[in-house]
Amino acid sequence: METVVWALVLALVIRTFVVQAFWIPSGSMVPTLQVGDRVLVAKFWTWFARPQRGDIYVFRYPEDRSRDFIKRIIAVPGDTVDIREGVVYINGTPLPEPYVVNRDHFNMRPNRFYPTVPFTVPDGKYFALGDNRPNSQDGRFWGYVPAEDIHGPAFFRYWPLTRIGIPR
Repeated sequence: METVVWALVLALVIRTFVVQAFWIPSGSMVPTLQVGDRVLVAKFWTWFARPQRGDIYVFRYPEDRSRDFIKRIIAVPGDTVDIREGVVYINGTPLPEPYVVNRDHFNMRPNRFYPTVPFTVPDGKYFALGDNRPNSQDGRFWGYVPAEDIHGPAFFRYWPLTRIGIPR
């Protein structure tokens, strides 16, 4: 019995603070991540490094903190962001995005999250978008991701076996 209890405690500690598996339920990150992919997330990573532009992170969905989302970090604190005809501009320069295959013609407009456009990402917040822009509910529609809501980077896809590897 003692072994089972220690195993459960160790599993809970690992899942809470070290590594957690996540299932991809939607096509918002296609082609990088497909529906049904399973990834491992390094929950301890944010203790040592801040999210960088281009990294794929899992975080609490800002409009329903009981749900987790996975998106790509597009802008970090201090970056100025604009989106015109589906092209993301960071600090006035078009962002190269080879991972975006499905483009849309979205134009960023002032809204309740971004009263002015272009907008500057505030301290302690991140701007995240899905790779499949026409089919992604992302930061364009629900605002910034607070740093404290970030679980960690998706560092390894372990399922399906035919797609095993590092999601980029």
